[in-house]
Amino acid sequence: MKLSLNNNSKHLKAPSIRQFSSRIKNIDDCINLTIGQPDFPMPDTVKDAYIQAITEDQTRYSHNKGLLETRDAVSQYFEHKYGFKYTNEEIIITNGASEALDTALRSIIEEGDEILIPGPVYAGYIPLVKTLGGTPVYIDTTTTNYKVTPEAIQSHVTPKTKAILLNYPTNPTGVTLSYEEVHAITEVLKEKEIFIISDEIYAENTFSNQHTSFAEFHEIRDQLLLIGGLSKSHSATGIRIGFLIGPEYLIEKLTFMHAYNCICANVPAQIACIAALTQGLEALQHMNEAYIERRDYLIEQLTSMGFELNAQPEGAFYIFPNIEKFTSDDYAFCVDVLEKAHVAIVPGSAFTDVGKGHVRISYAYDLASLKEGMRRLSQYLKLHYS
Repeated sequence: MKLSLNNNSKHLKAPSIRQFSSRIKNIDDCINLTIGQPDFPMPDTVKDAYIQAITEDQTRYSHNKGLLETRDAVSQYFEHKYGFKYTNEEIIITNGASEALDTALRSIIEEGDEILIPGPVYAGYIPLVKTLGGTPVYIDTTTTNYKVTPEAIQSHVTPKTKAILLNYPTNPTGVTLSYEEVHAITEVLKEKEIFIISDEIYAENTFSNQHTSFAEFHEIRDQLLLIGGLSKSHSATGIRIGFLIGPEYLIEKLTFMHAYNCICANVPAQIACIAALTQGLEALQHMNEAYIERRDYLIEQLTSMGFELNAQPEGAFYIFPNIEKFTSDDYAFCVDVLEKAHVAIVPGSAFTDVGKGHVRISYAYDLASLKEGMRRLSQYLKLHYS
């Protein structure tokens, strides 16, 4: 006897990125450039704090919002680096940024609500919205260098719009927004009675100027839920520490949603988080220097092969070249490259239909792997598209 799940569960399926990762196991010598998993070790000071917490038996429940010391560390970090202040009562420590996003969306969305999402976009957002009965409304950014504009937002807001979900620097494009661009967007959003969810998990992986957070603009504070975490900045994907930050009137209610989901975040990881935000900051510069070198190498190699870049990545660790010079079928292209060149990259259509005609290449891999991957890709193109 097989029982049925609820109707919205039909939206749950393996992400395209994972589908490609699964194919790799059948290819012994594959160069895998699909996953956004930093290849650096977690900083020693963070490891040591994690180990010490376990050794000292700090493994019991914390407050639902998280340890007071951890929330204080998050508060102080953002105040010192970005100049905005949230109290420890306005912060929830979550099991990764993914749980922060899930908590926010489950607390907001009602059946029929529209959620504005600039695309191309991280595919993991979409099933969350749909399984809650929401409707993703994509804002095409391919003609504006992957940057959402005030005009585009204005034209997509309807009476059904409940929230806008932003992600800068973005996955999959690596594009980010300047202070002036963020300010212009907030000038439109402050007039709309909608939630603003800003996923800034890649904030510390910003290469040129300092990242501009939407939380720097006080006029949208009552609408804003800010998401961050340690996964990308400290190469700490596995210890699952995220932040969900917002005004107290929202955070008090979101705390219940978070608590009924998981009670609290991983406590040894919460203690490690304090070390990460106070002692483990040198690792960020080291990793970003390596990412910039890798990015520049890929730009030079890809453009020399004939790929087109709509915009240069300024953050995260992804590049999103256009492949329409070769073919319009990005999925078939990636399958063929995998099977014939043994290089795994992700089709742009994995990031919604807005991403069609592109591929995403992750450079969260060492330079030697990138060089071998580009050598194989170049040979493949010469054989099949010369």
